[in-house]
Amino acid sequence: MSEVKLFYHKDNTIRISRSIDFLKANPIKNFLWIDLNDVDEEIEYQLEDYLKIYIQEEEEMVEIEMSSRYMETVDSLVVNMNFILSNYEREPVSFILKNNILITVRGEDLISFQETIIKMFANPRNFTTGYHVFLALLETRIEMDADMIEKLTQQITTLSNSISIKEADEKLLMEIKDLQEKTMLLRENVIDKQRAVTNMLKSELIPNELHARLTILVKDINSLFEHTRFCFDRLDYLQDTFLAYVNVEQNKIIKMFTVISVIFMPPTLIASIYGMNFKIMPELDWEYGYLISIGFMVLSVSVILYVFKRKKWL
Repeated sequence: MSEVKLFYHKDNTIRISRSIDFLKANPIKNFLWIDLNDVDEEIEYQLEDYLKIYIQEEEEMVEIEMSSRYMETVDSLVVNMNFILSNYEREPVSFILKNNILITVRGEDLISFQETIIKMFANPRNFTTGYHVFLALLETRIEMDADMIEKLTQQITTLSNSISIKEADEKLLMEIKDLQEKTMLLRENVIDKQRAVTNMLKSELIPNELHARLTILVKDINSLFEHTRFCFDRLDYLQDTFLAYVNVEQNKIIKMFTVISVIFMPPTLIASIYGMNFKIMPELDWEYGYLISIGFMVLSVSVILYVFKRKKWL
């Protein structure tokens, strides 16, 4: 849903306006956050002209180069990130900080934004500038990433407990592959935030009072990074276990066919010998030749089975 939200201070509270004209009619210092959710280009042009900023297109927001993900000028800061939705799709979000105002550009409703708004109204004194809002958004998003990683870990644990030789089929392999893709996506997302927050710590534009929170945030991100690596290692182990089960099953099948082949080799040899059409074959005149040949076949099979069982090959 297309929506513009202007958050501003008034009488020690935070209020919301949805009019660009209201922004132009009031002192700019009163505003701390302008949230653009899937708005028209005309509104973006008005804000660019009034605030002297540049709002990137979506193609620019999703660029992987570091110069596109984090940009800093004399008086402004631009950070582009991907927020992971519940269905594990990426949603690019652009953050622009200038004159203590945060401008966010997105195309989807995000739970982390809604929760941050609730925090703002619950304790407005903790949100004096756009930098405070930006940090709160990051903290909320990282908490959600931690929840997603925890949920993914539970799925991996459930899969690990259910895996067995009987369950080692193509469906199981696809489940492992799907979890690997999700883990890699979360890992890339965590690295993206790690680079952004690390650069913010070096920035002179960030208020000194926020450096301690940024340091804690870096530690939280690093712990998530380690957790995703642990998840990926577990999935590698599960994949190796799956392949081992497949090899066991294949070896059983090959062993079965090998045993069957060996068992029927002597009877086949006997049948081949007495199936030859030579004129001089003394056994052809035996009265009990047929029964004797059958007996040889049964005896040879019995001997082989006995040897195999003694060797514990069966």
